[in-house]
Parts: sequence; structure tokens; C-alpha cells
Amino acid sequence: MHIASSAKDRFGAAVAVGIGALIFWHTLANLGMSLGLLPVVGITLPLFSYGGSSVVTFMIGFGLLMNVSMRR
Repeated sequence: MHIASSAKDRFGAAVAVGIGALIFWHTLANLGMSLGLLPVVGITLPLFSYGGSSVVTFMIGFGLLMNVSMRR
């Protein structure tokens, strides 16, 4: 959220918020499944679980976050 608040333009801020939300909801859903509060579905835990396309998606997202942070 720090990157989103310091972004130069609105699009960069929207990208940063979207990627942050993606990471947050994946983590929340995974923790909820581990605690037994949510039904078990096939969502990988960011940076810990190996999911193939999930890893690629998160690495692309981190690259976009680094780009937005660099261009501020």
C-alpha cells in the first residue's frame, strides 16, 4: 500500500492496489483453510506453495510493483 500511495499516476496506484489485494486475498483464503474456517479449495500460498502458473503470476506482479516503485 506504500507503493500505491507514493505512485506518480493513478494507473500505477491502481496496479499496486490490485496486486496487493491479490496477495492479501490469497493469503487470507489459505490461512482460513488451514484454520478450518473456510472450505478447502486449490489456492496456493504466495511465495511458499509451488503452483506453477501461480508462481509466474506472483513474480509478474512483483515485477510490476517494482516498476511502479521505481518510477515514482
